[in-house]
Amino acid sequence: MTSMAPGRRQPDLSFLLDRTGYVLRTRMTAALAEIGLTPRMHCVLVHALEEERTQIQLAEIGDMDKTTMVVTVDALEKAGLAERRPSSRDRRARIIAVTEEGARVAARSQEIVDGVHAAALGSLPPDERETLLRALNTLVNGHLGTPVVSGQPARRVRQRTK
Repeated sequence: MTSMAPGRRQPDLSFLLDRTGYVLRTRMTAALAEIGLTPRMHCVLVHALEEERTQIQLAEIGDMDKTTMVVTVDALEKAGLAERRPSSRDRRARIIAVTEEGARVAARSQEIVDGVHAAALGSLPPDERETLLRALNTLVNGHLGTPVVSGQPARRVRQRTK
């Protein structure tokens, strides 16, 4: 696989970001699977612990559609890690509350996520780590901070079969 299309002289930023993101997600998925979680389940748990949040709010944070969010919360409920409860602020709304066991699992899953990130960044020299993080933060908080809405949905990376 190459980052340069034939005849190109400029780096293919889309390829570089997609490929590193994809491989990071596969490593995260494998690491979290060891404790029975998916990255989405981890995301819901840690963000539901921060403050009272509805499924819709958590779906926005985790960039999940409504169906995916429902399936994720159903799995968390089945595992005894979270439950849907009425909101203390709005009796019409329901929040996702993390159980005591869910809080313990979330703490462990955060350690795993931090380890995956540390391993990825640890593969770079220290000065390059800081430069990469600074550059990515600049992009996320600036030019690439807001997705563009178009008639064509953006495609996710296709999974290769071996």
